[in-house]
Amino acid sequence: MSDGTNTELTRLTAWVHGRVQGVGFRWWTRSRALELGLTGSATNLPGSRVEVVAEGPRHACERLLELLRSGDTPGVVEHVAEQWAQPRGELSGFVER
Repeated sequence: MSDGTNTELTRLTAWVHGRVQGVGFRWWTRSRALELGLTGSATNLPGSRVEVVAEGPRHACERLLELLRSGDTPGVVEHVAEQWAQPRGELSGFVER
């Protein structure tokens, strides 16, 4: 019997700091999220930040977070802050804002 950790649904909010605007970062993030079956958004914020909101299985959200921190993203990621929460379920698809 599964303990549910692999299929537990969660909501990840990640704030990505660095040179991540105007370099294809949101498009890259959207592509990775869709490959992982996640819903959500990637939004430019003031101060050279991108906010990534993703909902789906916890293992997929954790993988997206790993990818955001991997050094293989467009631009230069200096820091990623994360927050975990209960999924809200209002998201469909993955959009760039």
